[in-house]
Amino acid sequence: MRGSGGEAQTEAQTVQPVKAMIMAAGLGTRLWPLTDFIPKPMVPILNRPVMEHIVRLLARHGVRQVAANLHYCPEAILEHFGDGAAFDLNITFRYEEELLGTAGGVGNFRDLLGDDTFLVISGDALTDADVSALLARHRATGGIATMAVKRVSDPSLYGVVVADESGRVTGFQEKPPRDEALSNLCNCGIYAFEPRIFDYVPPQTFVDWATDVFPRLLASGEPFYLWELDSYWNDVGNIDAYRQGNFDALVDLVDVPKPGVELAPGVWIGDGCRVAPSVRITPPVLIGDDCVIEEDVSLVGPLVVGDGCTIEAGAALEGVIHWNGSKTGRNATAAGGIVGRGVHIRSGATVHEGAVIGEGCVVEAGAVVPPGARVAAQVVVGREVRGTEAEGDDGELARS
Repeated sequence: MRGSGGEAQTEAQTVQPVKAMIMAAGLGTRLWPLTDFIPKPMVPILNRPVMEHIVRLLARHGVRQVAANLHYCPEAILEHFGDGAAFDLNITFRYEEELLGTAGGVGNFRDLLGDDTFLVISGDALTDADVSALLARHRATGGIATMAVKRVSDPSLYGVVVADESGRVTGFQEKPPRDEALSNLCNCGIYAFEPRIFDYVPPQTFVDWATDVFPRLLASGEPFYLWELDSYWNDVGNIDAYRQGNFDALVDLVDVPKPGVELAPGVWIGDGCRVAPSVRITPPVLIGDDCVIEEDVSLVGPLVVGDGCTIEAGAALEGVIHWNGSKTGRNATAAGGIVGRGVHIRSGATVHEGAVIGEGCVVEAGAVVPPGARVAAQVVVGREVRGTEAEGDDGELARS
């Protein structure tokens, strides 16, 4: 673990116990069709929801009280996390009928969070950031807020933070052109706040940190600071970032646990699996619990196979993220794409590079899904998907 801002790393305990807020109400539209039936915080990284990795990170740093807002598909989050006891902390959930924004959602928990310093983290952040070091930096500066930032190669993709030599924030740019960027530090959506931050968050109102609260802090002269992290951070903001996050975790670029047992270098296999002796595995490959991998299957990494999957004889998967409960049929092939939950790719079908297949889809025997296709949930693909919009056999929309 690494961090910056001149603070010692203190993982496994915080300076003192604090509460934290996980922002989990987002829609995840840029991850469509993977988010047709699940919220963005529940998309799996190494077969565990990305939000679970956040919860476990907070617990490792001594956080015991967590708040989380919900909006889209809240049942999925509630069912997985319950009251948080399974993760050695307590989670309080609140549902937003209408979205309150990044700051407004936090403001809805002012009664729970407003008695001391607290943390806020995005529910879709894949990171091993040393939040204890963030808290130490925050307390050392004495400001109202401290935000985690990361140096990026292309500032035009992010909200950019400008600061003086002491690290005090002096300005912001929202996705500036590269040649106009005043900084290459992006806002990671991870913050430490003092309770008086709620003075800048009107109750039960849509309020955004970047567009509403932070400009007001600058205008009022409130001191707030940045903390630069040099550990891993990925906002899992789109299909490419999500795919990369899985593969980065697979090769230990980010410190998140791998389920299962490493039976060979770079090959992890979960409980209850049946893997035929003739299966050819090229690491890194992770196979979830209760999977069946039949004869003469080829698995070429980086590759993640979810829990309860079946890969039938002669099938070949390369560079794929294959979600829970999906099945790839005899002699079918998939390369470089994402296969959603409960998908059935039937015998002899081909899924080409970069295709993303939504939950519950059926790719009929011998069908071809072309490169870059986006197939909506519960579509039957009975022929090649062509053009920018095409229909599956059941008339539902598939997009590429």
